[in-house]
Amino acid sequence: MVKITFIGAGSMVFSTELMKDILLTPALEKGAFALVDIDAERLELAHHMAEFLIERTGRDWTVEASTSRIEVLPGSDYVINMIEVAGLANVRLDYEIPLKYGIDQAVADTIGPGGLFKAMRTLPSWVAILRDVERLAPRSLVMNYTNPMSLTVLTGLRACSLPIVGLCHSIQNTSHELAEYMAIPYEEIDWRAAGINHLAWFVKLERDGQDLYPYLRQRSLIPEIYEKDPVRFEIMRHLGAFPTESSGHVSEYTAYFRKRPDLIKKYMGSGYLLGESGGYAREWPVERAEGDRDIRHYLSGQEEYPLERGLEFASYIIEAMTTNIPAVIYGNVGNTGLIDNLPQNGVVEVACLVDSKGIQPTHFGPLPAHLANLNQQHMAFHDLAATAVLEQNREAAVHALMVDPLTAAVCSLAEIRALFEEMVNAERDYLPEFLYR
Repeated sequence: MVKITFIGAGSMVFSTELMKDILLTPALEKGAFALVDIDAERLELAHHMAEFLIERTGRDWTVEASTSRIEVLPGSDYVINMIEVAGLANVRLDYEIPLKYGIDQAVADTIGPGGLFKAMRTLPSWVAILRDVERLAPRSLVMNYTNPMSLTVLTGLRACSLPIVGLCHSIQNTSHELAEYMAIPYEEIDWRAAGINHLAWFVKLERDGQDLYPYLRQRSLIPEIYEKDPVRFEIMRHLGAFPTESSGHVSEYTAYFRKRPDLIKKYMGSGYLLGESGGYAREWPVERAEGDRDIRHYLSGQEEYPLERGLEFASYIIEAMTTNIPAVIYGNVGNTGLIDNLPQNGVVEVACLVDSKGIQPTHFGPLPAHLANLNQQHMAFHDLAATAVLEQNREAAVHALMVDPLTAAVCSLAEIRALFEEMVNAERDYLPEFLYR
């Protein structure tokens, strides 16, 4: 029997999806969920949803819930992190203050000014969680779903000795989107990807040994296909590889698409997935409330909850470790010689073998130099931001913002420092003391 502890279980979309996947995994007939959230109301909703899913699937699972992780961590085999620290209170600030300086963001939760300050709010809590896991559940595998993904995993690996893997859905979702764009059955395409989270690259895309990129380029000329993913198709056309996150998100990762109003007008669409200015700041609070409403509708029987195992990797990891039947997932892990031409003290996203021995990352080799360079810029940002938190080094946080590609494309060094100071003052109540003392 396995015990799985969810930290931040009130993140209802993730916790519900992952619990459903686990309960639909054939080998996991019996187990225990432990749900933790500091928001008692959302924790209660997650608890009810867990009981609902257990009843619907008929599995022999138990569930307990607590606002104190100390109470439920002992005995955990897996700890899944999905915390959101002061997001609702700051999501508008993360977008609106940088915009005053000309930095236009769509999502602003992983990179850039918004990503940096989300990290500064989140990582101290994350380190405290890991300290408790080390003490109370030292043999557990930690799976992280919280953004900023690379930074969260990197800081965790530097702060503790636990095995940590960061899990995202961008690679597997993108592989299905590519099949749809090409109108090719998914099982017929063969692909390989590597890089960093939200900026990994499909370096191989084939069918029956034949390169599919020429065909994908042809398909991208069809307006109704191009308009579904304009930024990623532009990146593919000019850089030769398709990246692994939505057009809206990936537009923030480079200096090419958001540094001028005319470029934003040309390449961005409606909603944050297509890069609309401030789309996430406007849409996320609404989506969050709508998600809670949907959960209540499922619980009351007003809507039918679809019981189908999804693409998130967590259940496949637990299944492979439990049965010793190997599986391959894409994980965010320390770069221990995995991608030759990326910093070896950073975090990369690569294919990983999973069996009873746990997560075993596979060697990729070198990325094409121009793609590696784009990744290296962000890995410097990650390194500086992690250093800032772990060493309480304020200047490292400032320097992280100064090396961010989009921020540097828009602002001078003096302007970046002024932006940093304004964001610290605005978000002071939610930031670690070393940033404002």
